[in-house]
Amino acid sequence: MTSSLQQVLARALLALLKPLVRILLRNGMACGSFSELAKKAYVDVAFEDFGPTGRKASISHVSALTGLTRKETKRLHELDPHTTDTSEQRYNRTVRVISGWIHDPEFAGPDGSARPLPIESEGTGPSFARLVKRYSGDITTRAMLTVLESASCIEHSEDGVRLLTHAYLPGNDSHDMLAILGKDGGELVATIDHNLVAGKGRRRFQRKVSNHRVDAAAVEAFEALSARKAQRLLEELDAWLARHEVNDIDSGGPGHYVSLGIYYYEQGPRTEDTP
Repeated sequence: MTSSLQQVLARALLALLKPLVRILLRNGMACGSFSELAKKAYVDVAFEDFGPTGRKASISHVSALTGLTRKETKRLHELDPHTTDTSEQRYNRTVRVISGWIHDPEFAGPDGSARPLPIESEGTGPSFARLVKRYSGDITTRAMLTVLESASCIEHSEDGVRLLTHAYLPGNDSHDMLAILGKDGGELVATIDHNLVAGKGRRRFQRKVSNHRVDAAAVEAFEALSARKAQRLLEELDAWLARHEVNDIDSGGPGHYVSLGIYYYEQGPRTEDTP
């Protein structure tokens, strides 16, 4: 691959990854966990799509193709995709802090509940700072306060810090919405991938309309107009697809899956939202 093509691909990858990483950070997935999944994806795709012509891909072939060691390639190939949580994710530092707060006698009450803690304390008395230092490694007290507050895990007042929930739920994204991330995002990228290698007559529909000079006063009207027209189109297409459904038994096999998605994007805050 030429250096210029590498640069274009790197820029495209960063543009693709930034909104994805925003979702991952909001929902508590650490960099190590993402790295493990990325390596797993490399190995899976290499085995599925990049084997030698007419032959099944081997561990050695995939290792050479991906740059991973044979040992790592074999481990990832055998890894169940539903159990790819790493120790970094399982033992998240924030979870350890909450666990220590509940179970360590120095910070927990006699009934097993987390005691309210001052931020700092004189001498060797229990404090939130002491709890963080013991269970979070090198994360600062202030950083841990911010993380727990943003997840609504604690109540912070002048008197100190009180634990509100025993569970660390860093993001409020629903499971259904996160599933859409993988399903719809994956379909769009797969369509772009198909169009990169397909001949002219085999490329799939992939278009968008955009404009960098839209009057700010007209943006809200365009959002409403596009939503109304897009909904009407999708309902029309959905009715067409319903009329062409097949019965698995009558057709002798399962039907063919197709989809068409429409999204709205707006860059930056609107004028009225800017402080």
